[in-house]
Amino acid sequence: MPITLEPIGIVHSPYTDTAGMPIQGVFKPGIEACLEVYEAYREGLADLDGFSHAILIYHFHRAARTCLRTQPFLEDVEHGVFATRSPNRPNHLGLSIIRILAVADGRVRFTDVDVLDQTPVLDIKPYVKHFDHRDGTRHGWIDKHFENGPPARTIIEQP
Repeated sequence: MPITLEPIGIVHSPYTDTAGMPIQGVFKPGIEACLEVYEAYREGLADLDGFSHAILIYHFHRAARTCLRTQPFLEDVEHGVFATRSPNRPNHLGLSIIRILAVADGRVRFTDVDVLDQTPVLDIKPYVKHFDHRDGTRHGWIDKHFENGPPARTIIEQP
């Protein structure tokens, strides 16, 4: 059965293409962006300013293909798409943890951006360490890339 989703807003980001964009916002901190929440949904922003971080759920609006195996930016081999955060997934859904700078006038100013300009946002959820942090986690094929600190390939070099 099809599911219909309506965007609640749109991201205004300095990244107009993937070149120079981090694979996750934590790898290029301090870059600012803004989420413009559409008028019909602005009341839902009440109290969000009490949180330091939020989770954005969005549509990879420029994803050109769908595949079940993909080569992530950190790897030279393919992995199952559900073991990656690739945009080339069946429903083209993405998520990002952002650092909130301000919430005012229907806008959320934030850093730790890793999304393209004009990305449609489907939902915002507060990041809550009491709910979202897990001890004893494993990170599959990604762990080897962090054995000696963050990997060199954290910024997308070409579109």
